[in-house]
Amino acid sequence: QVQLVESGGGLVQAGGSLRLSCAASRLTFSTYFMGWFRQAPGKEREFVAAIHWSTGGTYYADSVLGRFTISKDNAKNTVYLQMNRLKAEDTAVYYCAAGRSFSRIYDSVDGYAYWGQGTQVTVSS
Repeated sequence: QVQLVESGGGLVQAGGSLRLSCAASRLTFSTYFMGWFRQAPGKEREFVAAIHWSTGGTYYADSVLGRFTISKDNAKNTVYLQMNRLKAEDTAVYYCAAGRSFSRIYDSVDGYAYWGQGTQVTVSS
């Protein structure tokens, strides 16, 4: 069973930065993607960014492209989300996720089998 533990959320002013971390345990060779999603109150969980665990290829939602960067440290089994130029509309609970075995779906919740507990990011305007 894959376990994911997130950290790094908090309160920041608009225009500021935060870095989220996600420590993963028991990842296997069949996990292709690690992703970040977010969910604001009253809204569905939405894709933010994903990274291919082997190739390092990265993918982003249009709303965060150019502001957020996803990266990984294979030795530490950790994925990061660097968030810059934060906006009030980025306020949400952010979730780390590990892909379903052999799934190539990276931008939908359907492609992920394991989820972290979530970390709150609040951006004040």
